[in-house]
Amino acid sequence: MLCKDVMYEIEKEYPLNYALSWDNVGLLVGRDDKEVKRIYIALDATDEVIDEAVRTGADMLITHHPMIFSPIKRIHNLDFVGERILKLIQNDISYYAMHTNYDVLGMADLSGDKMNMKNAEILEVTAEGDIGKEDEPEGIGRVSDLETPMTLRECCEDVKSAFHLGAVKVFGNLEGKVKRIAICPGSGKSVIQAALDKNADVLITGDIGHHEGIDAVAQGLAIIDGGHYGIEHIFIEDMRQYLEKHLSEVEIVAAPISHPFLIV
Repeated sequence: MLCKDVMYEIEKEYPLNYALSWDNVGLLVGRDDKEVKRIYIALDATDEVIDEAVRTGADMLITHHPMIFSPIKRIHNLDFVGERILKLIQNDISYYAMHTNYDVLGMADLSGDKMNMKNAEILEVTAEGDIGKEDEPEGIGRVSDLETPMTLRECCEDVKSAFHLGAVKVFGNLEGKVKRIAICPGSGKSVIQAALDKNADVLITGDIGHHEGIDAVAQGLAIIDGGHYGIEHIFIEDMRQYLEKHLSEVEIVAAPISHPFLIV
């Protein structure tokens, strides 16, 4: 199977035009006519991930986060991104990223399902339904009412269990009642207002700083920060299952879950 055929199977479910305007998705390095027999899946194209893709003999690397965001004027081994690009090219590995298009069409529902959210609504609409899939609005994050209200402390335990986390960072009263939850995997600073507008009691997300957290609480919104990787790592297993289902002749290798930092 060629790389372009793999891309076709991915983009049938996750069209690139659902990505946000600032994003960089699709084939970022390598050849679309590369013969692909083995794919390595990870969240980020780190040095360790690329080394493992090389070691396992992968023909294609697929990550959630794009390794290349800003324009590149030079590609050489004196820059860490350039060095990664060189290693991919030298080992003839085609590199593909699926970021906010997956956030919109995969991650939002998947994370909501992990939290057993029922009748979930879109937290923030990013596509009004005129760009191709089913002519319906799509967007990042989900929000819904809990069938049984709980304390913020209990909600923290549910998040830790759902995403296999040892700890979470919390802004809010741990004994306060939670009736309506919002979730936005990744960095959720930009959706705090959307969660407030949707009358959520708590936002489950990542990358929340001190000031964003206390300001959210002041407006009546608690925050559970499971970390950027902590919630989004569910991409790896989800895409492994998807590709194994649709690419029967290609071997799929998934990176192990390995948090980039630990709380000890």
